[in-house]
Amino acid sequence: MQQSLALISIVVKDYDEAIAFYTQQLYFTLVEDTVMSPTKRWVVVAPPGSSGCNLLLAKAATEEQSTRIGNQTGGRVFLFLYTDNFERDYNNLLAKNITIVRPPQKEPYGTVAVFADIYGNLWDLIEPAAK
Repeated sequence: MQQSLALISIVVKDYDEAIAFYTQQLYFTLVEDTVMSPTKRWVVVAPPGSSGCNLLLAKAATEEQSTRIGNQTGGRVFLFLYTDNFERDYNNLLAKNITIVRPPQKEPYGTVAVFADIYGNLWDLIEPAAK
């Protein structure tokens, strides 16, 4: 048996605003942007060089969904972005004025900093420690 996570859905306020943030600020690749209906699109972005799980940008369609924008995990870190070069990517966050919630720290599992995306979702930027 073989399974894998293909997509993680993240609730966003606006498709184009979210696409701009992920592609221009974090340098993610726009994998797909397909119109499904007058109000719904299938929008997938992926970190550069990724061959794993991608993000599905899902526009909030109800008032209840709108309350989850930026707080899908109750204030906990939501997503974990691994990098092969922490300094490069951390400096990009600073250059793009992305909110740093917790500055870099060395942990047993690697170097990590916490940042917030355009809506306030918390991310760990991690360069894993050498094994």
